Amino acid sequence: MSYIGRYWNKTDGGRLQCHLCPRLCTLSEGQRGFCFVRQNIDDQMVLTTYGRSSGFCLDPVEKKPLNHFLPGTSTLSFGTAGCNLGCKFCQNWDISKSKEFDRLTEEASPQRIAQAARQLKAPSIAFTYNDPVIFAEYAVDTAIECHKLGIKTIAVTAGYITPEARGEFYQHMDAANVDLKGFTEDFYNKITLSHLQPVLDTLVYLKKETKVWFEITNLMIPGLNDRKEETSDMCQWIADNLGPDVPLHFTAFHPDYKMIDRPPTPVNTLQEAREIALSKGLHYVYTGNVHDTKGSSTYCPNCQKLLIDRDWFVLGEYHLKNNTCDFCGCKIPGVFETIPGHWGAKRVPVTIRSEESL
Repeated sequence: MSYIGRYWNKTDGGRLQCHLCPRLCTLSEGQRGFCFVRQNIDDQMVLTTYGRSSGFCLDPVEKKPLNHFLPGTSTLSFGTAGCNLGCKFCQNWDISKSKEFDRLTEEASPQRIAQAARQLKAPSIAFTYNDPVIFAEYAVDTAIECHKLGIKTIAVTAGYITPEARGEFYQHMDAANVDLKGFTEDFYNKITLSHLQPVLDTLVYLKKETKVWFEITNLMIPGLNDRKEETSDMCQWIADNLGPDVPLHFTAFHPDYKMIDRPPTPVNTLQEAREIALSKGLHYVYTGNVHDTKGSSTYCPNCQKLLIDRDWFVLGEYHLKNNTCDFCGCKIPGVFETIPGHWGAKRVPVTIRSEESL
């Protein structure tokens, strides 16, 4: 499907300049942007992956990770191909770094995806696997159709988007997980081929100018972004600029893509990071990609009682009612139901049939 994208203009030199992400790629006829999925075709910026996906799957929402957004429920997840970052440690590199469009084996319109989510009884869909910023028009159109059916929308993103584009994009998202990959410009520049400040700007924008529920993930890579000083600086920035109630997930790295020489993240590194974050006044801090029941569970910041017990993605005890702690009545921020879901840890690949086959 050939889809003329938004967020671009023609330059005086006859090229097209993209305004979707801070790279501001300038493209000659036939040239593709860094993301590989936006191309100058006949003097128009074409989104080459609109309506095409690398696959659909029902995941636990906690896998995004989101711990304060409809706990225990499933989310219909999908992505496309390409990415606007160049992370050497990419954990989904076969999708996000793919330039092989035959990987995009499933075709589905926004309307069909929304219908499928309803048929599958998924209360939300997640734009994930690769960054939805680069397929923003497809994500936004799908979100609009989902909202017509009462289905919520989730963006799993690195937050690398321009002020020009982020307003429309986040207007249609109910929740987001933003990957704050490190907390130094040197790390962002050398390891992700991008910059830190635009991501920080996105986080402040989400907090101060939207109603999007969002959580933050920090993938800790041994020897690169796991220094205690960097973790302390990051947590202090979050406390000062976003407040104590934004959930923060420290997750374990595993060797992949161009970084197979690094060891997996030790569990104690994540646990120590969690303690640093709590010492900075953050209320909801989690560990992920490791088996750490304490670090994955939710506790009341007021009375310290266990509110949501998690063992991997399986929920146990649940002590929330109307977003408040059952024990002391403390307000717990997030999007919660009185009765949590019971999806568990299942990951179920699904096929989205085309409209013609219905």
